Amino acid sequence: MIYDAIVVGGGPAGATAAEDLARAGHSVAFLDRDGRIKPCGGAIPPRLIADFDIPDDQLVAKISTARMISPSQRHVDIPIENGFVGMVDREHFDEFLRVRATKAGAHRNTGTFKRIERDGAGTHVVYRDKVSGNEMRLSGKVVIGADGARSDVARQEVPGGDTIPYVIAYHEIIRAPGKIGQYDPERCDVVYDGAISPDFYGWVFPHGESASVGMGSGIHGVDLKRATAELRVASGLDGCETIRREGAPIPLKPLDKWDNGKDVVLAGDAAGVVAPSSGEGIYYAMMGGRVAAEAAHATLLSGQPRDLALARKAFMKEHKTVFKVLRAMQDAYYKSDERRERFVSLCHDVDVQRLTFEAYMNKKLVRARPMAHLRIGLKNLAHLTRLVPEAYV
Repeated sequence: MIYDAIVVGGGPAGATAAEDLARAGHSVAFLDRDGRIKPCGGAIPPRLIADFDIPDDQLVAKISTARMISPSQRHVDIPIENGFVGMVDREHFDEFLRVRATKAGAHRNTGTFKRIERDGAGTHVVYRDKVSGNEMRLSGKVVIGADGARSDVARQEVPGGDTIPYVIAYHEIIRAPGKIGQYDPERCDVVYDGAISPDFYGWVFPHGESASVGMGSGIHGVDLKRATAELRVASGLDGCETIRREGAPIPLKPLDKWDNGKDVVLAGDAAGVVAPSSGEGIYYAMMGGRVAAEAAHATLLSGQPRDLALARKAFMKEHKTVFKVLRAMQDAYYKSDERRERFVSLCHDVDVQRLTFEAYMNKKLVRARPMAHLRIGLKNLAHLTRLVPEAYV
């Protein structure tokens, strides 16, 4: 069978692309590496829940407060006004998306991607079948590479796909009790402390009966497991049962090109679409899968490979400014504990809190409060230039 589209990867990006294309009437096959669970705090905003029709039973917790913790252990609690942040467990959430794609008409295959081959009959995705262990082929017109950070599809097919910068994320899913020690099952804790991560952050995110405790770093030699153990101790969760441990690279910058100009386009982590500073990826992965599906759909209708470039154009038109602002914030404040202390201090500001969460919940910078933007800019400048004395931080 010659499929219209073959999707490599069954995470949120790949499953979304496969479902959207199948619902558009295309023949679709997707390849899932069975059993792979990405380390992830699991936070999803209301925009994702609405845009991608996520049922309430997929939410393992609803978070009402975010706590920012500084290197000196000072904290700022930021209430989430007029809503909540939903939490999902990737083990179940990703499978829900794959099943939904299958119900929409996409054909699911289980195995490990090996390479792409081309001949007179078309483009072929070669993979090693999980059950038989044999090499198999899926043939199609367009390939969507949604196989995660350090994507094999990107490395083989897209210029620059082998040089994407990343941090390594590690977390432990633990069986969490109710409120205990510093742990609150209705609050997400984000730890900005160089002792935990010298260049990123640590987190303690509730998942209902379990919790995700982890951190990320791009610096070679950082002991991720030790740092996570210290997070568990600080939160009062060191005695809890560990359900599973997971680690994976998290990309830090969107690739400059997402397609090969012929028959391949990237989506999700493979394209580098994880938000700087926050490391948020699920929403952007699913949106990346959606725009990749739209570009593939346009290409299949027009027969013009150049239409594959529409994926990156559409995504960056919507999210480039947010990514630029978050990248500037990470570059400014993640350099040292003194900067992290100032960043958490800045989070005390009501303008910062409101605009940050409005942007997070709605996935765009809020332009309705120009004076608030001006005040934030001035306060940010004051902190970065140390016009605010350290004693007042």
